[in-house]
Amino acid sequence: MSSFYRGMICENVTIKGDGGTPITAYTAKPSGGGPFPGVVLVHHLPGWSEFYIETTRRFAHHGYMAICANLYERAGDGNPDDVAAKVRADGGIADSQMVGDTEAAVKWMRAQPGNNGKVGIFGSCSGGRHAFIYACQKKDVDACVELWGGRVVMGKEELNAKTPVAPIDMTKGLSCPLLGLFGNDDRAPSPEQVNQHEAELKKHGKNYEFHATMGPVMASSIGTGHFTGPSSAWMAGARCSRSTASIWRSGVDVRGAFAATALRERQIQSSTSNHNFLVVLRF
Repeated sequence: MSSFYRGMICENVTIKGDGGTPITAYTAKPSGGGPFPGVVLVHHLPGWSEFYIETTRRFAHHGYMAICANLYERAGDGNPDDVAAKVRADGGIADSQMVGDTEAAVKWMRAQPGNNGKVGIFGSCSGGRHAFIYACQKKDVDACVELWGGRVVMGKEELNAKTPVAPIDMTKGLSCPLLGLFGNDDRAPSPEQVNQHEAELKKHGKNYEFHATMGPVMASSIGTGHFTGPSSAWMAGARCSRSTASIWRSGVDVRGAFAATALRERQIQSSTSNHNFLVVLRF
């Protein structure tokens, strides 16, 4: 597989989400016949934003078929910030609805003739939490990437009809290897919560690898979806990318680098592209 593909095909597709509801998903795939590994992206709290559309294309640039479903479609069209604000005001989306929508994206990916039979799931912020939930409830993904997923650890007072079970209590069902990246100065999740998360993975003998960066990875004002702090997250990711540690078994090899790029999302309006959001998944 080439290290990058300048040519790609990008388009919106309609998939049958939770309960059979049609939702839109953005897809990108490299030019050529493949076969290519697949990545299902679960977008962050700010919604089906430019950042996640661009990240979907970045995966295709590096040789992956990628799909990102609009989990907020039922809240209406419009500016992603406005739609996301409406969703937040309504208490977010139900975990069960997210699982149904994401399952549709996974099925779409596995049905593509250019897919090599391997599909990973990837998410940051609330999408990291959602990716972990999905990998615990379903058995149709080969890899899970959780980037600073908040509210994996939840108190009883935080549970409600939309989030009836804390994700940490789903750990026993985790069906694939997990890679996590977190910031030591973050509060959602805090280092203590990450430690609880890791302890539960160890308790159940799960195949995982966690990396923590110095400094914050994401802003405390999670609704903005912007990262804060210096490029320490990027530097930590770069160091991880040089690691030879592998967490995948059964022929799935992941080395490195979840460069969270503290500057990337914050500077997207100015089209800054010197900082890479790089994930290396070798299937």
